[in-house]
Amino acid sequence: MFEYFPGNYIWNLGVVATLNSGGTIDEVDRACRPIREAAARGDAGTGDFMKAWQRIADQLEGQARQAEDAGHLRTAGQKYLRAAAYICQAERMQSVSSPGRKAIYEHCLRLIEKSFELIDPATTRVEVPFEGAALPAYFTRAAPRDGGPAPCVIMWNGLDSTKEHMYTSGWCHELAARGISTLMVDCPGSGEALRMLGLTARVETEDWARACVDYLETREDVDTGRIGLAGWSLGGFYAPRAAAFEKRLKLVVAWGANHNWGEVQKRRLEREGENPVPHYWEHVLWVWGEPDVGTFIKNAERVTLEGVAGKITCPFLIAHGANDRQIPLEYAYRSYEQAVNSSKRELRVFTREEGGAEHVGLDHLPHVASFIADWVTDTFSESR
Repeated sequence: MFEYFPGNYIWNLGVVATLNSGGTIDEVDRACRPIREAAARGDAGTGDFMKAWQRIADQLEGQARQAEDAGHLRTAGQKYLRAAAYICQAERMQSVSSPGRKAIYEHCLRLIEKSFELIDPATTRVEVPFEGAALPAYFTRAAPRDGGPAPCVIMWNGLDSTKEHMYTSGWCHELAARGISTLMVDCPGSGEALRMLGLTARVETEDWARACVDYLETREDVDTGRIGLAGWSLGGFYAPRAAAFEKRLKLVVAWGANHNWGEVQKRRLEREGENPVPHYWEHVLWVWGEPDVGTFIKNAERVTLEGVAGKITCPFLIAHGANDRQIPLEYAYRSYEQAVNSSKRELRVFTREEGGAEHVGLDHLPHVASFIADWVTDTFSESR
């Protein structure tokens, strides 16, 4: 993996994720160059990271406004989108108690929706009704291939990502080019659902899946007989768990095999493996709505696919990096070995030699994303 900040895994992961999600190397370098010393301070330097990346985002936003005023709408939309990408990457690493964090995220939302208006009218903001509230989401509509409605993949994020990260990854456009729509959802414990609505995570992710499928079944542009689910990072637990119980799902992808996340938390207490974000324990308590680390660790024992993977009956792809420093590779094999009732199970391990070996393939995201998109396309075709 490209390591801009020697020894700082968390910041390096943010850099490569951004470069593989539409960021330009010059803008990322100009953001990062002044904070190389701050990288050595770990959590204490995270505020410097936010300021540095915000500076570049503000510069881009100013350029976007000028381009928009001049009628150069494509240029403006591209710049608004990159500004949003930089902000959402820096925002996710801030402390829960960081001043102005909510306002920073709201700014990101405005920028990305402005980019939809200017350069991606196929993507719109939608809401998925859920238990008296609504899960915020983006829907990217694929052009129908045969005059009928398009199949659709629901995409869920992980512990610290948001639907903005999902969108800027470009995966929805890879699917759209293959005739498949995407519903990118901020599940409870993530994105707007957590930040704005206070919805925290839970083990029973089939509750969210039911709401998402119910919503898609109301859309005339969705082939309701071909709805799938993909989840990356902690979504590698969320999605398979949901597919085990929500049988309307026709395929599921664990983009990172989070087979036993509760066990991983115990390892992290022993300082085994890398954390995905600074201020880690503060962050997980926020996501799960737990009062203290001891209670969280106890309740996290239920965040496992042990005894669950065998209930998955739809096609199941497990994609994992051989050098994933957050989620051990052994969990990918465990999910595969236990999913004996899946009608089509496949394990794909990405190596260092080819790229995509890090957590959810962030070191070579296009390579991993294309493989998964092709698998989804082939699997939907087989079900026609």
